[in-house]
Amino acid sequence: MKITKISAAAAAAIMMAAAMCGCGKSSGASSSTSESKPAQSAESGAAEGGNESGGEGLKEFTTACDGTAKVTVEGDKFMAGGKEIWFNGVNTPWDKWNDFGGGFNFEFWQDHFAKLHDAGVNASRIWICCNGDVGMEISPDGTFTGATTAHWEDLDDLFFLAESYNIYIMATVQSFDHYKDTNQNYKAWRELIQSDEKTDQYIDNYIIPLVKRYDACDYLWSIDLCNEPDWIIEEDSCGKLKWDGPQKYYAKACSAIHANSDVLVTVGMGMIKYNSDSQVKNVISDEALQGLDIDWEKYDKDKAYVDFWSTHWYAWMIPNWGVIYEHTPGGFGLTDDRPSVIGEMPAADPKYGDEGLTGAYEEAYQNGFRGVFAWKSSGSDDGCGLWKDIEPTIRAMLEAHEDEIFPLGKK
Repeated sequence: MKITKISAAAAAAIMMAAAMCGCGKSSGASSSTSESKPAQSAESGAAEGGNESGGEGLKEFTTACDGTAKVTVEGDKFMAGGKEIWFNGVNTPWDKWNDFGGGFNFEFWQDHFAKLHDAGVNASRIWICCNGDVGMEISPDGTFTGATTAHWEDLDDLFFLAESYNIYIMATVQSFDHYKDTNQNYKAWRELIQSDEKTDQYIDNYIIPLVKRYDACDYLWSIDLCNEPDWIIEEDSCGKLKWDGPQKYYAKACSAIHANSDVLVTVGMGMIKYNSDSQVKNVISDEALQGLDIDWEKYDKDKAYVDFWSTHWYAWMIPNWGVIYEHTPGGFGLTDDRPSVIGEMPAADPKYGDEGLTGAYEEAYQNGFRGVFAWKSSGSDDGCGLWKDIEPTIRAMLEAHEDEIFPLGKK
Protein backbone atom coordinates (compact mmCIF):
# COMPACT_ATOMS: atom_id res chain seq x y z
CA MET A 1 0.00 0.00 0.00
CA LYS A 2 1.41 3.37 -1.02
CA ILE A 3 0.03 6.59 0.42
CA THR A 4 0.80 10.06 -0.86
CA LYS A 5 1.46 12.62 1.83
CA ILE A 6 -1.66 14.67 2.38
CA SER A 7 -3.31 16.46 5.27
CA ALA A 8 -4.41 14.37 8.22
CA ALA A 9 -8.05 15.29 7.64
CA ALA A 10 -8.00 14.25 4.00
CA ALA A 11 -6.04 11.14 4.86
CA ALA A 12 -8.62 10.17 7.44
CA ALA A 13 -11.36 10.49 4.86
CA ILE A 14 -9.50 8.07 2.61
CA MET A 15 -9.09 5.66 5.51
CA MET A 16 -12.77 5.90 6.35
CA ALA A 17 -13.68 4.93 2.83
CA ALA A 18 -11.27 2.02 2.97
CA ALA A 19 -12.54 0.99 6.44
CA MET A 20 -9.05 0.01 7.43
CA CYS A 21 -9.32 0.51 11.15
CA GLY A 22 -12.48 -0.91 12.56
CA CYS A 23 -13.05 -4.56 12.12
CA GLY A 24 24.82 -3.66 24.34
CA LYS A 25 24.02 -0.68 25.86
CA SER A 26 26.49 -0.61 28.71
CA SER A 27 25.46 0.72 32.08
CA GLY A 28 24.67 4.41 31.80
CA ALA A 29 25.18 4.60 28.04
CA SER A 30 22.69 6.56 25.95
CA SER A 31 20.81 4.80 23.18
CA SER A 32 21.29 7.94 21.16
CA THR A 33 24.96 8.74 21.57
CA SER A 34 26.00 8.18 17.97
CA GLU A 35 22.97 9.79 16.40
CA SER A 36 22.30 12.98 18.31
CA LYS A 37 22.04 16.09 16.17
CA PRO A 38 23.56 19.36 17.29
CA ALA A 39 21.19 21.16 19.63
CA GLN A 40 18.76 23.47 17.92
CA SER A 41 16.19 25.92 19.15
CA ALA A 42 12.52 25.03 19.31
CA GLU A 43 10.54 26.46 16.42
CA SER A 44 7.99 29.20 16.62
CA GLY A 45 4.31 28.41 16.31
CA ALA A 46 3.91 26.83 19.73
CA ALA A 47 0.65 25.42 20.96
CA GLU A 48 -1.31 27.60 23.29
CA GLY A 49 -0.85 26.32 26.83
CA GLY A 50 -3.66 23.96 27.78
CA ASN A 51 -5.25 24.05 24.32
CA GLU A 52 -6.90 20.62 23.96
CA SER A 53 -6.43 20.51 20.20
CA GLY A 54 -2.69 20.92 20.67
CA GLY A 55 -2.25 24.35 19.14
CA GLU A 56 -4.10 27.48 18.13
CA GLY A 57 -5.13 27.29 14.48
CA LEU A 58 -4.15 23.62 14.22
CA LYS A 59 -6.63 21.45 12.38
CA GLU A 60 -8.41 18.81 14.42
CA PHE A 61 -6.98 15.34 14.10
CA THR A 62 -9.54 12.99 12.59
CA THR A 63 -9.44 9.23 12.60
CA ALA A 64 -11.17 6.35 10.89
CA CYS A 65 -10.92 4.21 14.04
CA ASP A 66 -14.11 3.26 15.84
CA GLY A 67 -12.70 1.80 19.04
CA THR A 68 -12.85 -1.85 18.05
CA ALA A 69 -9.06 -2.11 17.79
CA LYS A 70 -8.38 -0.27 21.07
CA VAL A 71 -5.97 -2.10 23.39
CA THR A 72 -7.18 -2.70 26.93
CA VAL A 73 -5.88 -4.61 29.94
CA GLU A 74 -7.55 -7.70 31.36
CA GLY A 75 -5.63 -9.12 34.29
CA ASP A 76 -2.09 -9.76 33.08
CA LYS A 77 -3.07 -9.73 29.40
CA PHE A 78 -3.65 -7.18 26.67
CA MET A 79 -6.88 -7.39 24.69
CA ALA A 80 -7.99 -5.91 21.35
CA GLY A 81 -11.54 -6.34 20.11
CA GLY A 82 -12.22 -8.80 22.90
CA LYS A 83 -9.32 -11.02 21.86
CA GLU A 84 -5.88 -11.45 23.41
CA ILE A 85 -3.06 -9.62 21.62
CA TRP A 86 0.68 -10.29 21.86
CA PHE A 87 3.05 -7.52 20.80
CA ASN A 88 5.46 -8.70 18.10
CA GLY A 89 7.30 -5.45 18.55
CA VAL A 90 10.30 -3.34 17.66
CA ASN A 91 11.83 -0.09 18.76
CA THR A 92 11.68 2.43 15.91
CA PRO A 93 12.85 5.28 18.10
CA TRP A 94 13.64 7.74 15.35
CA ASP A 95 14.56 8.12 11.71
CA LYS A 96 16.77 11.04 12.57
CA TRP A 97 17.12 12.35 16.11
CA ASN A 98 14.21 14.62 17.13
CA ASP A 99 11.98 13.85 14.12
CA PHE A 100 8.76 15.32 15.47
CA GLY A 101 8.81 19.05 15.01
CA GLY A 102 12.26 18.70 13.47
CA GLY A 103 13.21 16.76 10.33
CA PHE A 104 10.22 14.43 10.09
CA ASN A 105 10.33 12.51 6.80
CA PHE A 106 6.88 11.20 5.85
CA GLU A 107 8.26 8.94 3.12
CA PHE A 108 10.70 7.24 5.48
CA TRP A 109 8.02 6.48 8.05
CA GLN A 110 5.57 5.32 5.40
CA ASP A 111 8.06 2.96 3.79
CA HIS A 112 9.32 1.71 7.14
CA PHE A 113 5.82 1.01 8.50
CA ALA A 114 4.93 -0.82 5.28
CA LYS A 115 8.02 -3.00 5.67
CA LEU A 116 7.34 -3.67 9.35
CA HIS A 117 3.69 -4.55 8.78
CA ASP A 118 4.48 -6.85 5.88
CA ALA A 119 6.91 -8.84 8.04
CA GLY A 120 4.49 -9.11 10.96
CA VAL A 121 5.27 -6.26 13.33
CA ASN A 122 2.14 -5.11 15.14
CA ALA A 123 3.70 -2.58 17.55
CA SER A 124 6.54 -0.08 17.70
CA ARG A 125 8.02 2.03 20.48
CA ILE A 126 8.78 5.50 19.11
CA TRP A 127 10.49 8.42 20.85
CA ILE A 128 8.21 11.32 19.91
CA CYS A 129 10.49 13.67 21.85
CA CYS A 130 14.13 12.57 22.01
CA ASN A 131 15.70 15.14 24.31
CA GLY A 132 13.38 18.14 24.49
CA ASP A 133 15.51 20.44 22.35
CA VAL A 134 13.06 20.34 19.41
CA GLY A 135 9.29 20.68 19.33
CA MET A 136 8.88 21.73 22.96
CA GLU A 137 8.39 25.30 24.22
CA ILE A 138 10.35 25.40 27.46
CA SER A 139 12.03 28.41 29.04
CA PRO A 140 15.48 28.31 30.69
CA ASP A 141 13.82 28.32 34.11
CA GLY A 142 11.72 25.26 33.23
CA THR A 143 8.46 27.07 32.50
CA PHE A 144 6.60 24.96 29.94
CA THR A 145 4.00 26.46 27.59
CA GLY A 146 3.34 23.73 25.02
CA ALA A 147 4.52 21.99 21.89
CA THR A 148 5.12 23.56 18.50
CA THR A 149 2.60 23.35 15.68
CA ALA A 150 5.18 21.41 13.65
CA HIS A 151 5.37 18.81 16.42
CA TRP A 152 1.61 18.22 16.33
CA GLU A 153 1.47 18.14 12.55
CA ASP A 154 4.21 15.52 12.42
CA LEU A 155 2.41 13.44 15.03
CA ASP A 156 -0.78 13.69 12.94
CA ASP A 157 1.14 12.10 10.08
CA LEU A 158 2.62 9.45 12.36
CA PHE A 159 -0.74 8.32 13.70
CA PHE A 160 -2.31 8.41 10.25
CA LEU A 161 0.41 6.00 9.12
CA ALA A 162 -0.01 3.87 12.25
CA GLU A 163 -3.70 3.44 11.42
CA SER A 164 -2.92 2.75 7.79
CA TYR A 165 -0.47 -0.05 8.59
CA ASN A 166 -2.12 -1.33 11.79
CA ILE A 167 0.94 -0.67 13.95
CA TYR A 168 0.30 0.09 17.61
CA ILE A 169 2.48 2.92 18.91
CA MET A 170 4.05 3.14 22.34
CA ALA A 171 4.88 6.85 22.34
CA THR A 172 7.88 7.73 24.51
CA VAL A 173 7.58 11.37 25.55
CA GLN A 174 10.80 11.79 27.55
CA SER A 175 14.20 10.17 27.99
CA PHE A 176 17.08 10.58 30.39
CA ASP A 177 18.57 12.44 27.42
CA HIS A 178 16.36 15.42 28.34
CA TYR A 179 18.43 15.81 31.50
CA LYS A 180 21.86 15.03 30.09
CA ASP A 181 24.39 17.86 30.18
CA THR A 182 25.08 17.58 26.44
CA ASN A 183 21.48 18.65 25.82
CA GLN A 184 20.88 22.32 25.01
CA ASN A 185 17.97 22.61 27.46
CA TYR A 186 19.07 20.18 30.16
CA LYS A 187 18.98 22.77 32.94
CA ALA A 188 15.40 23.69 32.02
CA TRP A 189 14.24 20.06 32.16
CA ARG A 190 15.96 19.54 35.50
CA GLU A 191 14.21 22.64 36.83
CA LEU A 192 10.87 21.37 35.50
CA ILE A 193 11.09 17.88 36.98
CA GLN A 194 11.99 19.22 40.43
CA SER A 195 9.15 21.77 40.53
CA ASP A 196 5.55 20.80 41.30
CA GLU A 197 4.25 23.88 39.50
CA LYS A 198 6.31 23.37 36.35
CA THR A 199 5.57 19.65 36.19
CA ASP A 200 1.89 20.57 36.36
CA GLN A 201 2.43 22.96 33.43
CA TYR A 202 4.03 20.19 31.38
CA ILE A 203 1.16 17.82 32.09
CA ASP A 204 -1.51 20.46 31.44
CA ASN A 205 0.13 21.84 28.30
CA TYR A 206 1.50 18.67 26.71
CA ILE A 207 0.53 15.32 28.23
CA ILE A 208 -3.21 16.02 28.45
CA PRO A 209 -3.43 17.66 24.98
CA LEU A 210 -1.47 14.70 23.56
CA VAL A 211 -3.78 11.99 24.83
CA LYS A 212 -6.92 13.99 24.12
CA ARG A 213 -5.88 14.70 20.56
CA TYR A 214 -5.14 11.06 19.73
CA ASP A 215 -7.38 9.18 22.17
CA ALA A 216 -9.80 8.17 19.40
CA CYS A 217 -6.94 6.68 17.39
CA ASP A 218 -6.86 3.03 18.45
CA TYR A 219 -3.21 2.79 17.45
CA LEU A 220 -1.91 5.10 20.16
CA TRP A 221 -2.04 2.21 22.59
CA SER A 222 0.27 3.60 25.27
CA ILE A 223 2.40 6.46 26.57
CA ASP A 224 5.89 5.72 27.91
CA LEU A 225 6.50 8.60 30.30
CA CYS A 226 10.30 8.34 30.25
CA ASN A 227 12.97 6.19 28.67
CA GLU A 228 15.27 4.74 31.34
CA PRO A 229 14.89 7.31 34.12
CA ASP A 230 17.32 5.18 36.14
CA TRP A 231 20.19 7.15 34.64
CA ILE A 232 18.69 10.47 35.82
CA ILE A 233 19.22 9.12 39.33
CA GLU A 234 22.54 7.32 38.86
CA GLU A 235 24.55 9.38 36.38
CA ASP A 236 26.28 12.68 37.15
CA SER A 237 25.85 13.72 33.51
CA CYS A 238 22.06 13.47 33.94
CA GLY A 239 21.97 15.40 37.19
CA LYS A 240 21.99 12.51 39.66
CA LEU A 241 18.63 13.73 40.90
CA LYS A 242 16.52 12.21 43.65
CA TRP A 243 13.56 10.00 42.71
CA ASP A 244 11.04 12.38 44.28
CA GLY A 245 10.72 14.70 41.27
CA PRO A 246 10.44 12.04 38.54
CA GLN A 247 8.05 9.97 40.67
CA LYS A 248 5.73 12.95 41.16
CA TYR A 249 5.75 13.50 37.39
CA TYR A 250 4.83 9.84 36.77
CA ALA A 251 2.09 9.85 39.40
CA LYS A 252 0.52 13.06 38.12
CA ALA A 253 0.84 12.10 34.47
CA CYS A 254 -0.66 8.64 35.04
CA SER A 255 -3.59 10.19 36.87
CA ALA A 256 -4.10 12.81 34.16
CA ILE A 257 -3.88 10.29 31.30
CA HIS A 258 -6.39 7.96 32.96
CA ALA A 259 -8.73 10.87 33.69
CA ASN A 260 -8.66 12.20 30.12
CA SER A 261 -8.35 9.16 27.84
CA ASP A 262 -8.38 5.39 27.41
CA VAL A 263 -4.68 5.38 26.48
CA LEU A 264 -2.52 3.05 28.59
CA VAL A 265 0.58 4.32 30.37
CA THR A 266 3.91 2.94 31.58
CA VAL A 267 7.51 3.96 32.33
CA GLY A 268 10.33 2.30 30.35
CA MET A 269 12.57 1.34 33.25
CA GLY A 270 16.19 0.71 32.33
CA MET A 271 16.77 -1.95 34.97
CA ILE A 272 14.70 -4.35 37.07
CA LYS A 273 16.58 -2.80 40.00
CA TYR A 274 14.05 0.05 40.23
CA ASN A 275 11.04 -1.90 38.96
CA SER A 276 10.87 -4.53 41.69
CA ASP A 277 10.51 -4.54 45.45
CA SER A 278 12.53 -7.75 45.45
CA GLN A 279 15.47 -5.65 44.23
CA VAL A 280 16.07 -2.08 45.41
CA LYS A 281 12.51 -0.77 45.10
CA ASN A 282 9.70 -0.59 42.57
CA VAL A 283 9.61 3.19 42.28
CA ILE A 284 6.52 3.12 40.02
CA SER A 285 4.38 0.71 42.06
CA ASP A 286 0.86 1.84 42.96
CA GLU A 287 1.97 2.26 46.55
CA ALA A 288 5.03 4.32 45.62
CA LEU A 289 3.13 6.69 43.32
CA GLN A 290 0.00 7.05 45.42
CA GLY A 291 2.01 7.59 48.61
CA LEU A 292 3.68 10.76 47.33
CA ASP A 293 3.03 14.23 48.73
CA ILE A 294 0.97 15.56 45.80
CA ASP A 295 -2.01 17.89 45.49
CA TRP A 296 -4.55 15.09 45.34
CA GLU A 297 -7.35 17.62 44.93
CA LYS A 298 -5.96 18.34 41.45
CA TYR A 299 -5.12 14.72 40.64
CA ASP A 300 -7.14 11.58 41.36
CA LYS A 301 -4.94 9.39 43.57
CA ASP A 302 -6.75 6.21 42.50
CA LYS A 303 -5.75 6.85 38.87
CA ALA A 304 -2.03 7.24 39.68
CA TYR A 305 -0.78 3.86 38.43
CA VAL A 306 0.94 2.36 35.41
CA ASP A 307 -1.08 -0.12 33.36
CA PHE A 308 1.80 -2.47 32.59
CA TRP A 309 5.49 -3.01 33.30
CA SER A 310 8.02 -2.27 30.53
CA THR A 311 11.46 -3.23 31.81
CA HIS A 312 14.53 -3.12 29.54
CA TRP A 313 17.20 -5.79 29.35
CA TYR A 314 20.75 -6.02 27.95
CA ALA A 315 23.42 -8.67 28.40
CA TRP A 316 25.53 -6.49 30.71
CA MET A 317 22.81 -7.05 33.31
CA ILE A 318 23.31 -10.84 33.48
CA PRO A 319 25.75 -10.88 36.45
CA ASN A 320 23.24 -8.92 38.56
CA TRP A 321 19.82 -10.15 37.46
CA GLY A 322 20.16 -12.94 34.95
CA VAL A 323 18.34 -13.24 31.62
CA ILE A 324 14.88 -11.70 31.59
CA TYR A 325 13.23 -13.92 28.96
CA GLU A 326 14.36 -17.10 30.74
CA HIS A 327 12.00 -16.18 33.60
CA THR A 328 8.34 -15.47 34.02
CA PRO A 329 7.66 -11.82 34.85
CA GLY A 330 7.10 -12.86 38.46
CA GLY A 331 10.30 -14.86 38.46
CA PHE A 332 12.21 -11.79 37.30
CA GLY A 333 10.73 -9.66 40.07
CA LEU A 334 7.71 -8.05 38.38
CA THR A 335 4.29 -8.36 39.98
CA ASP A 336 1.79 -10.42 37.99
CA ASP A 337 -1.21 -8.18 38.69
CA ARG A 338 -0.79 -6.49 35.28
CA PRO A 339 0.88 -7.30 31.93
CA SER A 340 4.63 -7.14 31.41
CA VAL A 341 6.54 -6.47 28.20
CA ILE A 342 10.26 -6.33 27.47
CA GLY A 343 10.43 -2.73 26.29
CA GLU A 344 14.00 -2.96 24.96
CA MET A 345 16.22 -5.92 24.20
CA PRO A 346 19.13 -6.02 21.73
CA ALA A 347 18.34 -7.13 18.19
CA ALA A 348 21.69 -8.93 18.06
CA ASP A 349 23.71 -10.32 20.95
CA PRO A 350 26.05 -13.32 21.31
CA LYS A 351 24.08 -14.33 24.43
CA TYR A 352 21.22 -15.54 22.22
CA GLY A 353 23.33 -18.47 21.01
CA ASP A 354 22.21 -20.86 18.27
CA GLU A 355 18.49 -20.05 18.66
CA GLY A 356 19.17 -16.36 18.17
CA LEU A 357 16.69 -13.59 18.75
CA THR A 358 13.84 -15.85 17.62
CA GLY A 359 14.53 -18.18 20.52
CA ALA A 360 14.51 -15.23 22.92
CA TYR A 361 11.16 -13.92 21.62
CA GLU A 362 9.60 -17.37 21.76
CA GLU A 363 10.91 -18.04 25.27
CA ALA A 364 9.57 -14.66 26.45
CA TYR A 365 6.21 -15.57 24.88
CA GLN A 366 6.12 -18.97 26.58
CA ASN A 367 7.09 -17.45 29.94
CA GLY A 368 4.21 -14.99 29.95
CA PHE A 369 5.68 -11.70 28.75
CA ARG A 370 2.99 -10.04 26.63
CA GLY A 371 5.33 -8.55 24.09
CA VAL A 372 8.95 -7.92 23.15
CA PHE A 373 10.38 -4.79 21.52
CA ALA A 374 13.86 -5.34 20.05
CA TRP A 375 16.27 -2.40 19.82
CA LYS A 376 16.10 -1.25 17.00
CA SER A 377 14.59 -1.22 13.51
CA SER A 378 15.75 2.25 12.41
CA GLY A 379 18.71 4.61 12.71
CA SER A 380 22.36 3.62 12.54
CA ASP A 381 23.79 0.55 14.23
CA ASP A 382 24.86 1.25 17.81
CA GLY A 383 26.14 -2.26 18.31
CA CYS A 384 22.79 -3.79 19.26
CA GLY A 385 21.63 -4.73 15.77
CA LEU A 386 19.11 -3.42 13.25
CA TRP A 387 16.08 -4.50 11.21
CA LYS A 388 18.05 -7.12 9.27
CA ASP A 389 18.70 -8.84 12.59
CA ILE A 390 15.07 -8.56 13.74
CA GLU A 391 13.11 -9.41 10.58
CA PRO A 392 13.62 -13.21 10.64
CA THR A 393 12.36 -13.30 14.24
CA ILE A 394 9.31 -11.18 13.45
CA ARG A 395 8.39 -13.46 10.55
CA ALA A 396 8.92 -16.61 12.62
CA MET A 397 6.74 -15.31 15.47
CA LEU A 398 4.02 -14.32 12.99
CA GLU A 399 4.02 -17.81 11.51
CA ALA A 400 3.77 -19.38 14.96
CA HIS A 401 1.33 -16.98 16.64
CA GLU A 402 -0.55 -14.98 14.00
CA ASP A 403 -3.91 -15.26 15.79
CA GLU A 404 -2.51 -13.41 18.80
CA ILE A 405 -0.33 -10.96 16.88
CA PHE A 406 -3.19 -9.92 14.58
CA PRO A 407 -6.29 -11.00 16.52
CA LEU A 408 -8.50 -8.84 14.30
CA GLY A 409 -6.86 -10.15 11.14
CA LYS A 410 -3.79 -8.98 9.22
CA LYS A 411 -4.95 -6.41 6.69
